[in-house]
Amino acid sequence: MKKTILVIEDEKLVRENILTLLTEEGYGVLSAKNGEEGIDIARLEKPDLIICDIMMPGIDGYEVLDELSKDPATNSIPFIYLTAKFEKEDFRKGMRLGADDYIFKPFRADDLLKSIEARFNRIQVIKGEFECTEPASVSEKYSIDDRIFISVSGKPILIKISDIVFISAENQYSSLKMHDDKSYLLRKSITAWQKVLPEKLFLRIHRSTIINLDYIVKIEKSYNSSFIVHLKDCPQPFIISKRYSAMLRREGV
Repeated sequence: MKKTILVIEDEKLVRENILTLLTEEGYGVLSAKNGEEGIDIARLEKPDLIICDIMMPGIDGYEVLDELSKDPATNSIPFIYLTAKFEKEDFRKGMRLGADDYIFKPFRADDLLKSIEARFNRIQVIKGEFECTEPASVSEKYSIDDRIFISVSGKPILIKISDIVFISAENQYSSLKMHDDKSYLLRKSITAWQKVLPEKLFLRIHRSTIINLDYIVKIEKSYNSSFIVHLKDCPQPFIISKRYSAMLRREGV
């Protein structure tokens, strides 16, 4: 199915160039010339990804992400910022709000396309409906060795909790990436997963990502003093948002 990308950009030429690029790459496109219009379109159309300029008249890019993050229907849409300004504090602000990536103007087409591809590569999935036995009560969690059933095209599949490499939010669903490189799209929110997964094994590092600590191969500081984590057999690293970096340090990993 064709992925749809919403571009929120007040500069007409920049906006049209991006739309042309994305269309040529086979993506469906939506556009907004300001933040207010972008919020309305995102809530109505629920695109698969949003590219948004930061410095715009009226509602800026930070306010756009903040508003969409408050809405359960849009709070897990991957979000890429465009900006001509690079200040550490600006970067940190975007990360705190939950931005997935930054692209700095002027940018090469390949840089933008690679960023988009990286977001979508995490959610290449086999669609399925979530069917499993929940823990006995909301106060309980799964254990490391627990197994749960999911249903894919009507066929039950048994998976082990410890075999989940990471979970990423995908609109109203969540994508489970398994150690055997299989992925499953399930109707269960990222917050719901956080409540039932064993805390000693899984850690939320972003508003839309939970990782399995056993699969960490490297954690490094980036140039902006934030952190990047590399997971085994995952070609793309994960940005650890400011909000969750303190939790990671407490885990001692």
